[in-house]
Amino acid sequence: MKEQLQDLLNKCIQDLINKGLISEMPLKVRLDHTKDKSHGDFATNVALLLAKQAKTSPLELAKIIVNQLGEAKFIKKTEIAGPGFINFFLSDESSTSIVNEIIELGEMYGKSEIGKGQSILLEYVSANPTGPLHVGHGRGAAYGATVSNLLRNIGYKVDNEYYVNDAGRQMDILTVSIFLRYLALCGETVRFPDNGYQGQYINDIAVGIFDKSGDSFKKSTDIVFKNICKDGLEGGDKESHIDELIAKAKDLLGGNFQSIFRVGIESILSGIKDDLADFGVHFEKWFSEQSLIDSGLSKSCITRLKDSGHIYKKDGALWFETSSYGDEKDRVVVRDNGNHTYFASDIAYHLEKIRSRL
Repeated sequence: MKEQLQDLLNKCIQDLINKGLISEMPLKVRLDHTKDKSHGDFATNVALLLAKQAKTSPLELAKIIVNQLGEAKFIKKTEIAGPGFINFFLSDESSTSIVNEIIELGEMYGKSEIGKGQSILLEYVSANPTGPLHVGHGRGAAYGATVSNLLRNIGYKVDNEYYVNDAGRQMDILTVSIFLRYLALCGETVRFPDNGYQGQYINDIAVGIFDKSGDSFKKSTDIVFKNICKDGLEGGDKESHIDELIAKAKDLLGGNFQSIFRVGIESILSGIKDDLADFGVHFEKWFSEQSLIDSGLSKSCITRLKDSGHIYKKDGALWFETSSYGDEKDRVVVRDNGNHTYFASDIAYHLEKIRSRL
């Protein structure tokens, strides 16, 4: 009803312009829900805004506007309040007429072809695959799927996409967490790092690896790795400790580090997909962040930004001068250890999307 009332007000003002009473349409005709139902359903201050143009008082102009509105079935009555506010009381039928329309049209209600011939990529949920989804992710799934359904119902071709953050340090922490739980199953006594992933699902993945491979990965461990685990006592630098564990595990395991990672992420993603399917949410595409690295696109983006003078080096890291474009500070794109940040991946991801449209 607000839209119909807004259209009626706009038409009324245009008629007043045509009659020469006022000279131009205001930039915006405000129409607000009233806070007090005794003042009606909607109210407008348009008479106060246009009184100077009309060379009359807001109160007198409000009366002219009300008379100009004429009769409308959805308006029960109007009242002029205060210095010239116009309050609108809607009819009872106006509140229920939409119900009849919905019943009459059924599944066709709200459908149109406004977006016909246009495509939209909708990316949502995209929770880091380091563990199961939680209720907050469910909210994002419900919201995103609803937006997708609404867009499809007005003619758009919509592809839902889940961006899988399967690259970088968090994935390394995930792999080390699984490996340490696996070592425990092999009978090794190691102290689990405080900032490792500690959910039961990590144990379940480790059990799966042990059931399939036995203690074959245990041969890759040595006393140095065990000492690193013991050194991660409370009060120490947790971040440097986990990084040391990652570096040593990669050195000891070689290609098996990646094998453990693949088992872990496939298990977690499988659970995420099952949960979303049970929730009625489906994605046309699961986009891998790692693919940006494997294809070289992430690296080429950094090179292009360096060549164009947008990146500088400081404290061993590479920084993008985003402050030149209104950001509050510059952003790191490559850390001092050579790893690309999420921000760097985001840049490459957007370039990939631009290229896919060409």
